[in-house]
Amino acid sequence: MKKVVLATGNVGKLQEMNAILQPLAWQVVSQKELFSEEAEENGKSFIENAILKARFAAEKTGLPAIADDSGIEVSALKGLPGIYSARFAEELMPAGKSPSDEDNLQKLLLDMQTIPAGQRQASYYCAMVYVEHENDPTPIIGLGRWYGEILHEKRGDGGFGYDPIFWIDELGKSSAELDKSQKNQISHRAQALNALVMQLRRGA
Repeated sequence: MKKVVLATGNVGKLQEMNAILQPLAWQVVSQKELFSEEAEENGKSFIENAILKARFAAEKTGLPAIADDSGIEVSALKGLPGIYSARFAEELMPAGKSPSDEDNLQKLLLDMQTIPAGQRQASYYCAMVYVEHENDPTPIIGLGRWYGEILHEKRGDGGFGYDPIFWIDELGKSSAELDKSQKNQISHRAQALNALVMQLRRGA
């Protein structure tokens, strides 16, 4: 059985990704089980950051690695938070403290408070990358985008990140109100990972 490191310590991401990766019958382990350092995410795009994280995990472990970089882009904010989604509220934090999901969500709600209905379009975006080793010259990349709108207040208690304020109009629910199996079929991460798995199965 092939062992692959998943370059995330995010429990929500790990659960979602493991469910989708099951058809490959790989032994997938979180990087948290193998090392504690974090890759420096200094890329200028989701794809660049995902490649940086995958190469770092492969270098630290000697294993093939999968990494994603994802976030939410809001049209009215010219694409923000974008690649800064996980640290959107950083400037509001005390020195040395990283923002939580709730901190980031509340900052987005604050920044959006004057944006009226009809102008609150947003999309979740995900870039998913697989590298066979740290110097792999041809990373495999899967991309996904999930369209919705930003709510004025939270709905639902599932998911993570910005899910409670991400509204999917055709379903009449927020992302946080979806059950896991439903989310794993339609989310940006599901789209990107399925695109990645399709390519990996071709080369298997």
